[in-house]
Amino acid sequence: MTTAVSPALLDEVRERGEFDASACMSCGICTAGCPMDAGLSPRRLFRHVVLGLEDQLLAETESVYSCLLCRLCEESCPAGVHISENVRTLRSYLNRRAFGL
Repeated sequence: MTTAVSPALLDEVRERGEFDASACMSCGICTAGCPMDAGLSPRRLFRHVVLGLEDQLLAETESVYSCLLCRLCEESCPAGVHISENVRTLRSYLNRRAFGL
């Protein structure tokens, strides 16, 4: 299986809003307090964008929309990443890319 890399993905996402995923340390603490327990992993989503893995990001569309935006993940983030704002930006990007809105 080959993976297409889109070097422009990060810039395209940032056109939709604030996105500070580069600050993520991939520690995983954000996932521990998630009330949804729906397999939502902000660090995985952010890495998809930073690495330009658009197909993997599109495959995670349901996870992006399952987030409650409650910000519990942000309270525990040692890097101070604005996770809920990043998720909102990803939703805006996916609205256009996945749903044509």
